[in-house]
Amino acid sequence: TEAEEAAEFYTSVFDNSRILEVTRYGPDGPGPEGRVITVSFELVGREYVALNGGPQSAFTEAVSFQVPCTSQDEVDKYWTALSDGGEEGRCGWVKDRFGLSWQVMPTVLPELLGGQDTARSQRAMQAMLQMKKLDIAALQRAYDGA
Repeated sequence: TEAEEAAEFYTSVFDNSRILEVTRYGPDGPGPEGRVITVSFELVGREYVALNGGPQSAFTEAVSFQVPCTSQDEVDKYWTALSDGGEEGRCGWVKDRFGLSWQVMPTVLPELLGGQDTARSQRAMQAMLQMKKLDIAALQRAYDGA
C-alpha cells in the first residue's frame, strides 16, 4: 500500500528524478476507488513502476538496486538517506523503510576486490566484510597493506 510514498521518497533521495504517473482504482476497480495501483517514476534517467501488490508481494534480497558512488560523500549521503527508518546490512547493503534492498557501492570497489594482486584484494575483501557502510579510505588502506 506504500507505492506512492516509496516513489516520493526515492525521487527525493536521487537527483534528476521525478514521479511520472500515478494510476488509481476507478469506481469499477477491484480495490477502493481512488486507491493507488501503480506509480511510474524515474530515478536518474531510469524508469521504474511501483505496484501496490499486497502482502503476498514482499521484497527479498533477491532483488536489489546498486548505487554506484564516486566518493565517500556520496556513499555517506545515500547510506544515510536509505537507511533512515530501515536496516543497515553488511558490506554496503541497506534495506530501506519499505523493505527494498540497496547496495551502496564505491565505484573503486571492483578494482580493489578484483585486482591482479590477490593478496592485496583479499586484504580489501577482509576489511569490507567487517563493515556495514563502506569506507573507501579504509578499503584502500587495507588494499595497500597500510
